[in-house]
Amino acid sequence: MQIIPVNDKASHRLFMSVPLIIYRNDKQWIRPLDKDVEEVFDAKKNKAFRFGKIQRWILKNEEGEWIGRIAAFVNKKYKNKGDEGAAGGMGFFECINNQEAADLLFNNAKHWLINEGMQTMDGPINFGERDKWWGLVTEGFIEPLYGMNYNPPYYKTLFENYGFKCFYEQICVGMNVKKPLQQKIWERHDIVEKDPAFSARFLKKSQLVAYAADFTEVYNKAWAGHGGLKQLTIEQVVIMFKKMKPVMDEKILWFAYYNETPIAIFINLPDLNQWFKHLNGKFGLLHKLYFLMLKSFKPNKKFTGLVFGIVPEFQGKGVDAYIIAESAKVLQSNKVHYTDYEMQWIGDFNPKMLNIAQNLGEVYTSRKLATYRYMFDQTIPFKRHPIL
Repeated sequence: MQIIPVNDKASHRLFMSVPLIIYRNDKQWIRPLDKDVEEVFDAKKNKAFRFGKIQRWILKNEEGEWIGRIAAFVNKKYKNKGDEGAAGGMGFFECINNQEAADLLFNNAKHWLINEGMQTMDGPINFGERDKWWGLVTEGFIEPLYGMNYNPPYYKTLFENYGFKCFYEQICVGMNVKKPLQQKIWERHDIVEKDPAFSARFLKKSQLVAYAADFTEVYNKAWAGHGGLKQLTIEQVVIMFKKMKPVMDEKILWFAYYNETPIAIFINLPDLNQWFKHLNGKFGLLHKLYFLMLKSFKPNKKFTGLVFGIVPEFQGKGVDAYIIAESAKVLQSNKVHYTDYEMQWIGDFNPKMLNIAQNLGEVYTSRKLATYRYMFDQTIPFKRHPIL
């Protein structure tokens, strides 16, 4: 077997082609848009390059067949440094079911990270934000949500045989949108609703800037400072909302208020993969036109949760039940076509958020992923991610 660095257009094309070999017979895999993956490795588009660097490799066997790939990266903004020392990252791992091949890829990433001064290797993770390409699927090998990793079940064995240990689990919850909410949800909702100071409504695209300001206020109070998350500015959120606008569905973007002060957000989007799976990874002009046609004529029955947050002073007071029940009044009507909901992953180090998710109604664990850690000095005791 031979490992080759990715350092030109030809090797980049080979790097992008490896998943087509691994998943050629897997009906659950949805090919990511090439542009979304390529942007990770583009210094002009990925701001992580301001704080780090990345290297990629591809692996071929004795017959000249491409059988694996991997990326390794360092990022000064990556926050998971502990007693073990500086943590590097690896991701975009793909490999045939062969431990020797996997070990060659892992070893290459490890030695590169050691040369960069790292003491541990976390993966599979993204060279950038945690909202995409983060974690290894360990349970629930179903169609991935947009931007979510997918892999065969045997990857877990490849990782753990090499010596990776689970740093934290990433739990996704799902629910049937049309199924009636539990009575206890309505009981808690009704208590809050009796106070006229409370209100809830879904976003209006015509007032995007105002809702961006409300989102920023709730997010910064509820999330900033947790797990390395930073404060957002209104300007940043306005840019984000404007990018999301073409695929926004107002009816699944909810805000709760107390005396018109924003106190909770329930932010969702249609699962774009339900449309993108028909594009075979491409998004040129013709594919964009086809996407618009799909979006117009092929109803998307699945939506996905991005952010659910409540400001600290209103946590534990029934506001979670209130905003969920208010949204259910709209989403469970015959005019709304959604039937399935899945929330993006929540780390097991965040029990408060897990508790909120599990109180949404009759939810189920839709899938689990794991972020693994491999310590270069195996004499140092392994520690899982601390509880928030």
